[in-house]
Amino acid sequence: MPKIKTNRAAAKRFKKTGTGKLKRNKAYKRHILTKKSTKRKRNLRQSAVTDATNVKSMKKVLPYL
Repeated sequence: MPKIKTNRAAAKRFKKTGTGKLKRNKAYKRHILTKKSTKRKRNLRQSAVTDATNVKSMKKVLPYL
């Protein structure tokens, strides 16, 4: 069987946790930050776990992660 290519864009955005879940960064922290509160911006810094509904498609694009 041939090897499956990893989607490089996804590989750069997701990391695997110790328990095998996918970790991602939060969106909306690139620009237009003046109208966002300090608390909101601080919470956007923290990483989040990918939702269970998306995991199946993520395993397809990241076969070796």
